[in-house]
Amino acid sequence: MKLKPYRIGYRTMKTALGSAIAIYLAQMIGLEYYVSAGILTMLCIQPTKKKSVRAAFSRFVASMIAVGFALVFFELGSYNPVVLGIMILLFIPVLVSLGFSDGFISSAVILMHLYDAKNLTMDLFLNEVLLMLIGFGTALIVNMYMPSIEKKLDRYREEVERLYSTIFRETTIFLRHGESGWTGKELMESEKLIDKAKALAYQDVENHLLRHENKYYHYFDMREQQLQIIERILPKITALPVIVGQTELVADFLEDLSEHVHSGNTADQYISKLERLKANFAAMPLPDTHEKFLAMADLNAIIQEMETYLEIKQSYKGFHNKKGLNPSPV
Repeated sequence: MKLKPYRIGYRTMKTALGSAIAIYLAQMIGLEYYVSAGILTMLCIQPTKKKSVRAAFSRFVASMIAVGFALVFFELGSYNPVVLGIMILLFIPVLVSLGFSDGFISSAVILMHLYDAKNLTMDLFLNEVLLMLIGFGTALIVNMYMPSIEKKLDRYREEVERLYSTIFRETTIFLRHGESGWTGKELMESEKLIDKAKALAYQDVENHLLRHENKYYHYFDMREQQLQIIERILPKITALPVIVGQTELVADFLEDLSEHVHSGNTADQYISKLERLKANFAAMPLPDTHEKFLAMADLNAIIQEMETYLEIKQSYKGFHNKKGLNPSPV
């Protein structure tokens, strides 16, 4: 059996630290069942800040509902295992219908305290409320620290741009020579990398309580749309029946594009170049064979797709650099 590498992550460290702090605080003020404060903290440490807030709220509400059930079933009924089982049987569907099912475990902790005490007094109620406030509150405070992931997202961004440059460069080679040793692996790599980057960018959104958008998420979403266009273009290029004069013009355009898939050149500039390319197409002689006609039709379709590719980039706001400029990579 192959064991995974041993490592301690941020979430593990926060769980350990938060549990210790919660237990210490609960014990220091003399709460009954003070160890449970650590359990409540463990249940609220989540991968992101927003998830932690939602978890704390859900668990607090579920626990208060549990107190209400205990009041009805235990105080008006009796403290015995049969009543406890019937109560849980009815309690879980209520939590599910109210949307607080993820708070069942923490509420079960509170229920077991009440069942063990055999008497729901005001002092016990306050004890449980304080346990919840300390446990959930400690988790929220500890989970407010999240390591920055922007450097990792920047690396993903640079890698996607490198892959796109390679794709356009290899496409240029094929247009000029009618063949290429390219395997197309950059297409699959781009797709996997964009999926991974979008998931990470969404996590970054979840780590900002007042932010609902993320510049990286929009960036990778834009690149994903462009990748779909690239995937539509490539079959048309590989299926060109013959090389015509217009092929070299498209190759020159894509070669230029391959060198500027980064900050510095705006999409507007390339749209203008594309318009000049269209004008050059119109000035060239009409095809004199059926194969040349098909080739020109495919090249025109490729140009239309590239125009959409650039328009997608044109609608993207881009990243602001330190000088306040807004470079727009193609």
